Amino acid sequence: MLLLRCPLPLLLLLLPLSSRPQKLPTRDEELFQMQIRDKAFFHDSSVIPDGAEISSYLFRDTPKRYFFVVEEDNTPLAVTVTPCDAPLEWKLSVQELPEEASGEGSGDPEPLEQQKQQITNEEGTELFSYKGNDVEYFVSSSSPSGLYQLDLLSTEKDTHFKVYATTTPESDQPYPELPYDPRIDVTSLGRTTVTLAWKPSPTASLLRQPIQYCIVINKEHNFKSLCAVEAKLSSDDAFMMAPKPGLDFSPFDFAHFGFPADNNAGKERGFLKSPKFGRQTSPKPRVDLHRVCIGNKNIFTVSDLKPDTQYYFDMFAVNTNTNMSTAYVGTFARTKEEAKQKTVELKDGKVTDVFIKRKGAKFLRFAPVSSHQKVTFSIHSCLDVVQIQVRRDGKLLLSQSVEGVRQFQLRGKAKAKYLIRLKGSKKGASMLKILATTRPNKQSFPSLPEDTRIKAFDKLRTCSSVTVAWLGTQERNKFCIYKREVDDNYNEEQKKREQNQCLGPDTRKKSEKVLCKYFHSQNIQKAVTTETIRGLQPGKSYLLDVYVIGHGGHSVKYQSKLVKTRKFC
Repeated sequence: MLLLRCPLPLLLLLLPLSSRPQKLPTRDEELFQMQIRDKAFFHDSSVIPDGAEISSYLFRDTPKRYFFVVEEDNTPLAVTVTPCDAPLEWKLSVQELPEEASGEGSGDPEPLEQQKQQITNEEGTELFSYKGNDVEYFVSSSSPSGLYQLDLLSTEKDTHFKVYATTTPESDQPYPELPYDPRIDVTSLGRTTVTLAWKPSPTASLLRQPIQYCIVINKEHNFKSLCAVEAKLSSDDAFMMAPKPGLDFSPFDFAHFGFPADNNAGKERGFLKSPKFGRQTSPKPRVDLHRVCIGNKNIFTVSDLKPDTQYYFDMFAVNTNTNMSTAYVGTFARTKEEAKQKTVELKDGKVTDVFIKRKGAKFLRFAPVSSHQKVTFSIHSCLDVVQIQVRRDGKLLLSQSVEGVRQFQLRGKAKAKYLIRLKGSKKGASMLKILATTRPNKQSFPSLPEDTRIKAFDKLRTCSSVTVAWLGTQERNKFCIYKREVDDNYNEEQKKREQNQCLGPDTRKKSEKVLCKYFHSQNIQKAVTTETIRGLQPGKSYLLDVYVIGHGGHSVKYQSKLVKTRKFC
């Protein structure tokens, strides 16, 4: 009941060619370990091995197909595809294995190319398909026997990717498990340093497997996988140059694996220890991306940063036995200004990201260049409640607590200067977005109703659907609704630990999207819309999120709603 481990020509020769069926070989663990050590065994192979992650390369608009065999019905199966530096289109399908050859009972094997054409010309039954750059997977507790085909395509550019498949997903568990709170906390912030802390992976704390943590720091964006980090680091390096047509990147060549080489490179399978951050952490100085692996510690201070600069931090838990990794929820932070710069200047009509450490405060200054009758401050608090105070020429005009999105409109004054004080939460670090403008029509954040809850109709629940409603406004906005299946013990406390509210629908998996639509009503009393979400499983819990997207492209998430379908209908 295992995936076949042999090159495609050998796979085709092993298919039954005579009138008497032949059983396909199963996994010989000792032989398999020997084959893994022999890098040439899987080089240029179209066969996916069982329980081992392979790395390969796609040329743009040139599809690639992989095969594996499941010998018996009701076999568990899990397939994971990890895009690296470009979105992928991939499809998994299955077709029945031929039981007899067409050799008219002679028992003579058919020519190899004829066998290959006989198998690969059939499309088979599609099981799963996906398009995007998320780490996506197919899992089945009971798969039919047959020849499985994995088709991959990159339409944007040449790219690397990784594939992992197994028929023993429960026992293998090669990817480290994330803790119940997978966020990275910024515990200390300086002008040139940021201290990060995170909860350990249960794979290390409970299962006692060797886990090390790798931190990635850059100024552009967060990464969804370590594979994407490696692709960025090696974009100007010879480590993962495009192979010649017809040759795959050797899936077991872990000599570098995206990390700086040392004298023992290539001798052992496993992550190489990276030097300390700030020294030799990337192959090319011009790549503005740094990575450091710190062993099993769960607190680390990043140093040698630039003052008043926003950085993005990603954390990856790496199983050193399997070389496979899982991403924590990334975060960002802006380092403190130089001592002489005590306030941040706000520009009229421009959204500014603000980070405030626990119990800390941040000062901002807004000085309109022209005369104005009114000034508007729009604030979107990403995590917890923040306090805002606004003074005009020393006079206190506003003192409020802000949760979610709030807008304040104040009377203007010629040549006035506004000082804004933002105070963070006592519970932890705060992140927010703020916009100041003297133009009343400049609204980067979408308007919101006073009540941003999602209502579920209990009487309309079925075994496969739920019906929900939410309020809109008089302004025409785009609304997108997403669903995610969660465990039955998922509770309100866990909802609070979700990633920050400023992350929009672009951070969600494409498979979680239900629909998007435009909605508004001139009569505010009738600004309500309903949706029935179908295709759900009986007796399952789902977390529903509604995003409203404004004209400026900024999105705001309504309060998440936990629903459960009926178990019996």
